[in-house]
Amino acid sequence: MVTALRSTSRARPPAPLLPLKQVPHHVAIIMDGNGRWAKRRGLPRLAGHRAGTENVRRVIQRFADYGVKYLTLYAFSTENWARPKQEVRGLMRILSHVIKRETKHFHKNGIRLIHIGDLDGLSPGLQSEVLDAIELTKDNDRMTLCVAFNYGGRAEILDAIRRMLADGLSPDQLDENVFAAYLYTAHVPDPDLIIRTAGEMRVSNFLLWQGAYAEFYSTPACWPDFDVQDIDEALLDYSQRQRRFGGLLPEEADYQTRQSNGRRAGTDKTAR
Repeated sequence: MVTALRSTSRARPPAPLLPLKQVPHHVAIIMDGNGRWAKRRGLPRLAGHRAGTENVRRVIQRFADYGVKYLTLYAFSTENWARPKQEVRGLMRILSHVIKRETKHFHKNGIRLIHIGDLDGLSPGLQSEVLDAIELTKDNDRMTLCVAFNYGGRAEILDAIRRMLADGLSPDQLDENVFAAYLYTAHVPDPDLIIRTAGEMRVSNFLLWQGAYAEFYSTPACWPDFDVQDIDEALLDYSQRQRRFGGLLPEEADYQTRQSNGRRAGTDKTAR
C-alpha cells in the first residue's frame, strides 16, 4: 500500500508559520529523488514515484498558507520518455490516479490547475482528464498550481519560435515581452524561487527562460520526504536573500552615489 511508504515525519502536526521578511510570489519545484528513495528501501522505482504523490497535497497547502500564489511542479520532462517503458507507463497511470484523487480537493480549496508542456504526448484519455481538471478549477484564485508534465525548457523555446514564425512576426516586432507571450507560461509570472530536492544543483532543462533571475535552493531531502520543515527552511533562506536583478540595492546605489560625489568634490578642490 502507498500509505505504508509514507515518511513517519508526516505524522507530526504542521508547525506554525514562520514570520518571514518576504515570501515568493511563484515557487517552482524540481521533484527529484523518487527512485533513490525507493532504492534505499529495497523497493521498485515506481514505489518511489507513488510515494512522491503522497505529499503533494501537504506541500500545496503549506505554500498556500504562506501566501504563495503560484506553485509549479516539474513532474515529467521531455527527456523522461527515455526511461524504461514500464516505468513510463507506470508514471502515466500515477498521473491519472492523482488527477482523479486530487482534483475535487483542489477545487474545494480554491486551487486553479493548469498544465505546462505538450499534451500531445499523452493518451487521449489522460489528455481528457487533464483538460477536465483545468476546466473545473479555472475560476479558482487562492493559488495556481502549474503541473509541468511532458515539459522541457528547450522544447518550449523552440515551440515558441516556430509559432512566432508561423504568425509572421518580423525581427523588429520581437522583444522579451512578445517572446514570453509565446511560452507555455504566457499568463504565469516568472518564478522567484526554484527548489530542487535530493541534493542536485542543476536546473535540468526547467523554465530556462523564466528562471533567469530566480533564486535557487537545493535540499538533500528526496521528494517523498520533502515536508513542511523543508518548505519552511527553503522559504526562510529565500527571505534572507537580497535580489538585485543585475543592479544594485537602494543602499548600495546610495553608497555609490556618495562615493562618486565625494570623488567629484575632491577633483573640484584640486582644480581650484
